[in-house]
Parts: sequence; C-alpha cells; structure tokens
Amino acid sequence: MCVFNALKYEFEMCICFTHCLLLIITMHLFLHKPSYVLLTLLLLHIQCNGSNDSIVPAVIVFGDSVVDTGNNNNLKTIFKVNYPPYGQDFSGGQPTGRFSNGKVPSDFLVEELGVKDVLPPYLDPNLKNEDLLTGVNFASGGGGYDPLTSVLASVISLDEQIELFKEYKEKVKSVAGEEVLNTILSKGLFVVATGSNDVTNTYFNNPLRLYHYDFDSYTGLMVDSASSFLQNLYDLGARRIGVFGIPPIGCLPSQRTLKGGTLRECVEKNNELAALFNTKLSMEINYLNHNLPSARMVYIDGYYLPLDIIQNPTKYGFDVSTVGCCGTGTIEVAFLCKYTCTNVSEYVFWDSFHFTENAYRIIVHDFLSKNMNLMM
Repeated sequence: MCVFNALKYEFEMCICFTHCLLLIITMHLFLHKPSYVLLTLLLLHIQCNGSNDSIVPAVIVFGDSVVDTGNNNNLKTIFKVNYPPYGQDFSGGQPTGRFSNGKVPSDFLVEELGVKDVLPPYLDPNLKNEDLLTGVNFASGGGGYDPLTSVLASVISLDEQIELFKEYKEKVKSVAGEEVLNTILSKGLFVVATGSNDVTNTYFNNPLRLYHYDFDSYTGLMVDSASSFLQNLYDLGARRIGVFGIPPIGCLPSQRTLKGGTLRECVEKNNELAALFNTKLSMEINYLNHNLPSARMVYIDGYYLPLDIIQNPTKYGFDVSTVGCCGTGTIEVAFLCKYTCTNVSEYVFWDSFHFTENAYRIIVHDFLSKNMNLMM
C-alpha cells in the first residue's frame, strides 16, 4: 500500500505526458503484475519528451515579499512577518517569515515542478547542504528594482541578492562539484518577482522620486535596474529566467483605502504606472532574450490574471476581493495584523497587500502551464 500511495502522489504531481503515462502503466502493473513494477519504475527516470531539457533540477528565486520565504527574519526591519497570524495555514501552523497565511509562489513553483515541497530561504540558519542542490530563495520583503526602495526598508537589495547568489554558487561547487553547479545554472529555473514596493512605497510616497521623475522616466529607471540585474544573473550562468510583471497595485486593499476615495475604488494612477512598467519590462526581456546567447528569458504576466481574480472573485472560488482577511482588511499588514477572518478560503487577499495561499496557487499554476515550454 505504501508503494501504491507513493505512485498515486507521483501521478498527482506529474508535469508531462510521458511521465504521467509511465506512472499509469506502473500503477496498473502494481495492481496486476507486481513483479514488473521495479523495471517500470526505472523507466520513470527517462526525461519527459526524451530530452534532459525538460527536467528542472533546482529553482532559484529573487525578489520581494511576494516570494520571500523568510530571509528577513533576522534583519532589523519592520518588513518581516515571523510571527502569528502569518503562517497560520502553513505546515504546522507556524509563522516562517512568509507574507501570507500559508505557502507563497516560491513554494508552489517547486511543489508543482516536483522539485520539493517548499523553497527554503538562503539565510535560514538551519539550511542543509542538500537543500542547496534543489534551489533556495534570495528574495527579501520590502525590496524593489529602485535601489532606494531597499535602502528605505532596510532589507536585502537586488545587488546584495546577487552577492548572496555568488556565495551560493561557491557552496554548491564545494558540496557537489562543478558539474552539478553547471547543471543547476543551465537547467534550473530562475524566477524574479519584485517592483510593487517601488510603486507604492518609493515613487508615490517619496518626494525624492515623485517630484523628480514622471511616469516615463521612473519606469525607465526601474527597467534599467531590472535589465542590469538580469544581465548579471546571465553572466553568472543562469539561462532559464522567468520575470514577473507588477500586479494591479491600485487594486490592493491598502491602496483602495488610502487613495480610492469613499467607495474604495481601484487607484488608476498606480495601475497606470504598473502597466507602463510591465510593457517596458516585457520589451526589454525580449531584447535580452534575442541578444544573449542561449538565454531563455520569459516575461510573466503578473497583472491581468490577478486583476481578473480581483474583479471576478467567484469565477475562481472566492467571495471577497476588496479587503484582506487580516484585521479589518483595509490597511493592516505585518505587525498591524492582530486578528483574522473566520474563513480565509473566501478571500483573495490575506492582508492589505498580499494574496492568500489559494490565490497564489492559481497564479503560479497559470504561469507554469503557459510559460514552462518557452524556457525549456
């Protein structure tokens, strides 16, 4: 029964036709001809489509609180959530530093790809050597593309995340050798998700940016930073890189409350800036993809699916999309979250800035189903 349950789990997690078909055959043999199971299990090591390119050995993530899994826990910053009620639906019900009620996109990436259950933060003091070989997370909540964003939040900037990645490479080489490292670099999935804090915290709330940059020049600053980061990542060996665009920032509960008027409507200026940045980012990624040999960079739409979820929550199994589950749902985030709603599954947003685990699951599944073939 243990073998059958393991096969059943593998079938639920399979991500390509060949793998799924072989699992079906194996389950049939287990039930009818157990002696053939071992032979068939060996076939499961055949890569999907007969190519090594379809296997993802590791996932490496950079970015901000959308994907941070706990790197800020030991930083002197208010941008950390290693306390209840955050993590109430995570395994064991314990807060881990994830900015949600449970898993975040980083975790769903490794889960759906069958790499591992969750993606550990690189700065986790309990990180094991074997964790390095299947990927880690360098993201830091509160950061952004604009260097000023991370300075204001006292968190790990993208440049510092790159330095940590260099350190990671040396550790992998020491633990497993250069060949394993090269496999991770060439076939691993690298994901970047940041930019929201640049819009909400730095541009609209800081005179150093608001009064010196218009929309065009500020999004230009952000894209230049993004391009520099991606080229640095490429120069360090990364080849399969997915970059998320900014979500419809103006529709976050906090922005509705602060700038959406008495009716708490979506803030169009915020959304306009986000959409302009996304357009420029997509164009820059296309340029890099065509000019860097062997690069497989993909722009990932992080705007329209979240917008549709917010505008049509019942379509995706939710009831509430204008407030978060945490506190009143209108403004609370981080240490302001003192209590929660009774049924988080009804909510699109966990707090006034971040999505719930269920909403993140939908977004990641959509990304993988639409974009993985472009990076293989």
